Amino acid sequence: MKLNGMKNSTVGKAIWTMAGILLLAGCGYRLEGGGYLYEGVTRVGVEVFENNSGQTRAGIDFTNELIREIQEETDTQVMDPADAPRRIKGIVKAITFSTQSRSSTETVVERRVTAVVEVQLLDIDGDILWSVNNFSSSESFLVGEDNVNDDSNINEAIAVIAQRVAERIVSQMMANF
Repeated sequence: MKLNGMKNSTVGKAIWTMAGILLLAGCGYRLEGGGYLYEGVTRVGVEVFENNSGQTRAGIDFTNELIREIQEETDTQVMDPADAPRRIKGIVKAITFSTQSRSSTETVVERRVTAVVEVQLLDIDGDILWSVNNFSSSESFLVGEDNVNDDSNINEAIAVIAQRVAERIVSQMMANF
């Protein structure tokens, strides 16, 4: 008798688990990712960001991160901008540096890099469907020995900013914000 009771208990738990999953699915709950980038945009081309900063690879870094984020988090297909019905244009307007902390009046220990970008989603006629201006993000990095900026630390901080900006841009486009 106990064996049947245990068996029924296990079956009951399985039924309740399945009911919970179906209930969540029926309520529109879904895991992160999926959906189109912006109101039915199924295909989009991403142009290489124009780079108005002194950081030589910034435009490419921001472009690559935006493409990666669109591919990983949406159902929108990324394609060649020349063939795409919609396209994204971006500009890295500025990348600036400021002192974050010092160990003495002459020795900087940590600096902050801030990037400012502009992004537009355009239709086939070049009309703006969605845009954001002066979108900024910052990241701190450690300064190398002898108070000299370490290029690898700077590049790593810019890569973190590019990833963060791409995540926020895609999220805002999907929410039509």
